[in-house]
Amino acid sequence: MATALSPAIASVVPTPSQLAALGTVLCLHRPGAARELGGWSSARRAQAHAGLDFDGMHESLRFFDADDACCWQLHLLPDSDFLAWERLAADLPRCSDVAPGGIGERLWRGLAQRIRGGLWEASVLRFQSVPAAPEDGGPMLVASLGTLSPLGVDCARRIARGHGITPSSSLDDCCCRRAAAAARTASPDAYRHPIPLS
Repeated sequence: MATALSPAIASVVPTPSQLAALGTVLCLHRPGAARELGGWSSARRAQAHAGLDFDGMHESLRFFDADDACCWQLHLLPDSDFLAWERLAADLPRCSDVAPGGIGERLWRGLAQRIRGGLWEASVLRFQSVPAAPEDGGPMLVASLGTLSPLGVDCARRIARGHGITPSSSLDDCCCRRAAAAARTASPDAYRHPIPLS
């Protein structure tokens, strides 16, 4: 996955290097062929969002397209780099909200999100900034799957459910767990011959 922004757009939204500094984040993106980075490539502006609901405080970066519709979201997780997040959020316009109503209101909002379902998909990602020629739009943003701690998995599930997304197995089965499972099923001979470091 890779995409670049034109120089005019790059001045309005975070740069690939700023996004790469965030570490592991939960990315909400629209379903479709463009997948995880499609929203970033169509973004025209971004804002830092902070909210308080019945599950607690949450922070996100929201990206808006030419029609001023939210097209991409990045959510802060316990596994994210908090200092890089704060530096980036400080440079963006801020928006905040507090979820109104009691438990009944919360249940109705959750039901409405599920009925509308399909508006967002979730992926746990880490970004990298890859150099590219200026005529190609400058540095490119590349994404790979991120890993999560158990607390990060719980947080990602909560955010996904709050947006009407049924958490996928990718939120439950991070790279670390897959690697551990692969190690258990690997041949014992695979670990008998260490690889030289020099």
